[in-house]
Amino acid sequence: MNVLIIGLGYAGTRFLQAFTQISTTLDQTINIAYVNRTKKRSDIPYFKDVKSAIHQFKPEVVVISVNDENHAEIIKELNDYTGFIICEKPLTQPHDDLVALESHLKNISGFCLDVVERYSDATIALKKYVEQHHLRLVRANFCWGKDRINDHRPTAGVISEVIHPLDLVQWICAPYTELKLMGIQGVRSDFSISGSEILDSVTVNGYLEEAVVTGYSSFVNIVRKREVDMVFASPQNKLVYVTMVFDTPMWDIDHLRIWEKTPTGEHTLLEMKTTDQDNDPELHTIRKLMKLVKDVVEYVLNRTKPSQQFPGIQTALQLQRLLNTIEYEAKTIGPVKYVIGNKREIYQDEKDYERLG
Repeated sequence: MNVLIIGLGYAGTRFLQAFTQISTTLDQTINIAYVNRTKKRSDIPYFKDVKSAIHQFKPEVVVISVNDENHAEIIKELNDYTGFIICEKPLTQPHDDLVALESHLKNISGFCLDVVERYSDATIALKKYVEQHHLRLVRANFCWGKDRINDHRPTAGVISEVIHPLDLVQWICAPYTELKLMGIQGVRSDFSISGSEILDSVTVNGYLEEAVVTGYSSFVNIVRKREVDMVFASPQNKLVYVTMVFDTPMWDIDHLRIWEKTPTGEHTLLEMKTTDQDNDPELHTIRKLMKLVKDVVEYVLNRTKPSQQFPGIQTALQLQRLLNTIEYEAKTIGPVKYVIGNKREIYQDEKDYERLG
């Protein structure tokens, strides 16, 4: 199998690591090449442009892991591609033409948006529990943020962060229903090299069917926080409480607790916490991504049914429409000025996991 990674920055390198690990796990030869503005490594084939890479390398899988602002351009270049595409979230930027993007993907054999928290054991367990016990969402709230102030990577802003909790709530609770946003407030700032008035934080509220969904997401949260709380109604007219905490105290360590309140106190219905018992540094930050990659590899090679439905192109478009609404309809204040000296301080520590991802 041949895999082409377009954009070998932080995200692309994680995909490279994930495919390498899965190659060993499945005992399957996976040849990897990359397209990048500059040559970054010599141990795998390098191509300067997408067209020559597709023609010469003939990849069965293409990974789009360039910066957000370049997604549309790359998708357009893949207009005649007939293989499988994995695309780093979000699909594109708010100003891009979604009808045109969808038309450029008409020939592909499959698509998977990298909304990687779907592949957390905590997410999988909660979704299964909700379905098996016929729970109905009453209320959901999230807080999802990290510090990207003066990071060296271009970004579309907080829409690249808020996509995670928005997707999780819909995927777990009502996968065939679209969240209807009712209120959006935000803050703009010069936190990013992408501009002086980038949307860095948002507070949203809306309806998912009859349930109320509220949340806060930020790219200027000083401490990384990824939490989702939910209240469900059971068929027995009991309230069921849920809390999910992701990547705490470190990447890929996720916690799920489901409980009921009783006259004598709380009764835990299900509790689980993922671990990194193998303590393998090569798997750090890619355990969930490896599940996604494994599903894609087995699907492409053998048409094996994935462990869960791929977040396909229609899901990507639906999420992008939500993000576009947030970008264009948010009532904002600012801009906050984080560049306080003569020039911006730029941070490029690729080992600072509090900033990355």
